Amino acid sequence: MRRQPFTLHFTPALSFNAAKKHVRDGLSSVLLTDDNLWVSCDERTSLERLRRTGPHTFGEHCSYQLADLLDLPSGEDAEIDIEGMATDGHYLWLVGSHSLNRKKPEKEGADTAEQLARLAKVKAAPNRNLLARIPLLRNPATGNFELHKKAPHPTDPTQTLHAAQLRGTDESNELLDALAHDPHLKLFLSIPGKDNGFDIEGLSVSSGSHVFVGLRGPVLRGWAVVLELRVEEDKPGRLRLHAVPGAAEKHYRKHFLDLGGMGVRELRLCGADLLVLAGPTMDLDGTIAVYRWPNATRQAADSLSDAKRVRRLFDVPHGHGPTAGQDKAEGMALLDDQHLLVVFDSPADARKPAPHQVLIDRYPLAEAPAAAEKDRPVKSPPRSK
Repeated sequence: MRRQPFTLHFTPALSFNAAKKHVRDGLSSVLLTDDNLWVSCDERTSLERLRRTGPHTFGEHCSYQLADLLDLPSGEDAEIDIEGMATDGHYLWLVGSHSLNRKKPEKEGADTAEQLARLAKVKAAPNRNLLARIPLLRNPATGNFELHKKAPHPTDPTQTLHAAQLRGTDESNELLDALAHDPHLKLFLSIPGKDNGFDIEGLSVSSGSHVFVGLRGPVLRGWAVVLELRVEEDKPGRLRLHAVPGAAEKHYRKHFLDLGGMGVRELRLCGADLLVLAGPTMDLDGTIAVYRWPNATRQAADSLSDAKRVRRLFDVPHGHGPTAGQDKAEGMALLDDQHLLVVFDSPADARKPAPHQVLIDRYPLAEAPAAAEKDRPVKSPPRSK
């Protein structure tokens, strides 16, 4: 599959987290809103906005601290592990992984007993349990889209847009509480994400409150899982799960997809279809591929889609040999009706041509989408120069 590199330019002063890790080394999701490219890093509590600066480049890096817009139970210093973004109407949606974290053994310095003790430690990270939406409005002076905690509706003076998040506690939220009784998923909520435990990676939103959440794990006997929710604001700042018609469980439908044993890494809405970036659920190098799930948003009940119903479009190269553990495709955005952009976690040196730059890839879609992508706001008329 022919690919075209695009270059992202980051601003040095905005690029490092407290642990001195560069934002380009942990890209986990990507989203396009007209000329603005939004990316998230899985070890930060911010969203990064870039602007198209050339045919194959994005720059003018701007960073939004989510602690200024949302209530983070662990504060601004604990990662959210953002794994999905989407847009609908005048909102940008985002989701954290909702996963437990297992400590890694230190590579050197500690004795074996200490290494094993670290590997036995599993802990919750409350900031990861985030499903939220934030007002997203274009600044007419700059042409850039901006995030707001609260803002007037741009066309309806009777409405106010509010940043809001799914109701919950410091240790849980309504989604995790509902899944605690699920016959397929409840046993995996106590297992860390990279151990085939519960791990969200992928988000798409359609028709206001129609939310699709993709799971990297668990993968059940080779079947990946996508949850379909109805999420609505019941008061300013608070989202609630509502009943989903036709579902076996009250607050969500379950859709099982045959992705060749892979889990979901990203979701992108494309007309009535969903494009799915799929990859290994465990912490290993392995096949990464893009699929099209036809009529995903038109399912009337829980569903099971085998390999004949989910079309594999193309594979995405990944690290191996000297680049093992690198170039892991994590995020996917529609650049236009004919092309996808893919971003990578742990990019190899070849993807870093200069300080504060990273290369991502554009891929042609194997077939034209059924309709224009709905995961980004409608374009405004051309701006005067």
